[in-house]
Amino acid sequence: MRSKHPPSRSARTAEPHTRAEPATSSVQLLTVPEELAGQRIDNFLQARLKGVPRSRIYRILRKGEVRVNKGRIKAEYKLQAGDVVRVPPIRTAEQAPAPVVGDQLRRLVEASILYDDGGLLVINKPAGLAVHGGSGVRLGLIEILRQMFPSSPFMELVHRLDRDTSGAIFVARKRSVLKHVQSELRAGRMEKSYLALAAGKWPRGRRTVEAPLKKNTLKSGERMVSVNPEGKASETRFQVVERFSGATLVAAEPVTGRTHQIRVHAQFVGCPLAGDAKYATDEINRAFRDVGLKRLFLHSAVVGCSLPDGKRVRVEAPLPGDLEAALSALRAGAQVQG
Repeated sequence: MRSKHPPSRSARTAEPHTRAEPATSSVQLLTVPEELAGQRIDNFLQARLKGVPRSRIYRILRKGEVRVNKGRIKAEYKLQAGDVVRVPPIRTAEQAPAPVVGDQLRRLVEASILYDDGGLLVINKPAGLAVHGGSGVRLGLIEILRQMFPSSPFMELVHRLDRDTSGAIFVARKRSVLKHVQSELRAGRMEKSYLALAAGKWPRGRRTVEAPLKKNTLKSGERMVSVNPEGKASETRFQVVERFSGATLVAAEPVTGRTHQIRVHAQFVGCPLAGDAKYATDEINRAFRDVGLKRLFLHSAVVGCSLPDGKRVRVEAPLPGDLEAALSALRAGAQVQG
C-alpha cells in the first residue's frame, strides 16, 4: 500500500543522471520526469536495470537499498514527478545479459495485435506467455513489446493476465492513457469478459459468486488462493453459454480483480476450470486431455474502456485454435468422464 506520507524531497544533493547503465558500480540518483509520474517503483527500476532479475529488484527494495527522497518505500510505491530515486550499486556478476526477442516470438506477438491507436494497444496474448519477466521468466509480453517498439518512450501494462490464460490485454503507450484506463478499472467502468470451460454441470441459477479470497505463498514460492472469511471481498458474475456432457462453457465477468479469482470461484461452486493444474484434480484434467484439451481453458474474450478523449474502445479476441478444437470435440459428442 502506498504511504499516505511520501518521503521528503529534500535530498537533491547532486545533479542526477537521467538513465542507468546496464551495470552500476556506484550509487545513482535518478530524477523522475513528469511523463513517468504514477509508475510503480519496481517497474521503473526494471526498465532501467536491464538484465537484472526481477527477484533481485524486489530484494533491494525489501532491504531498503532503494530510496525515494531518502526514504524507504515498498515495491508498489507510485512515483511522483520530481522524486529522486537512489539506486544502489549492482555488481556485474549479478546481472545476466538482457534477453533478445527471437524472430519467431516477435512474429507471434505481431500477429496477436488486435488494436493499436490513441496510445492503447490490445494484444491477444498467447497462453504460456507471461505478461512480464521475473520468477524464472526472462522475457515477458511487456519486455517483448518494448523491444518491438524501441522508438516508443512509454510502454506499460494496464492490467495483467495469468501466464496460462490467453486473450485480450490492454497495454498503454502513453502515461495519460495508462492513468485514465486504470481509473476506469478502479471505478468498475472497464469491460472484461472471459470464456471458461468448467468441469461438470454448472448449477442452474448460479449467476454470481461472492466469496472472499485469500492469497497464500507456499514454501516453493507457488501462489495459491483459497476462499477464506479472512480474505478480500471478491465477486464474479457467471453466465452459461453452452452445456456439454460433463462440462459447461461459461462467460465470466470479474467485478473485483483478485489473483486467480475466476478459477477459485469456479472451484468453489464445484466446477473447477478444465485444464487448471492448480485448482482442478488430476483426474479431471486427464479427462479433458482425452478430448484434446492440454491446458487451462480460460480466455479473455472481450475488453472495453474509454480513452482520455472520450472515445470508446471495445475489442474481441478470438478463441485460439486449441480451445476451439476442444469445443468442437464436445459438440461432436465427446464425453468428459472425470
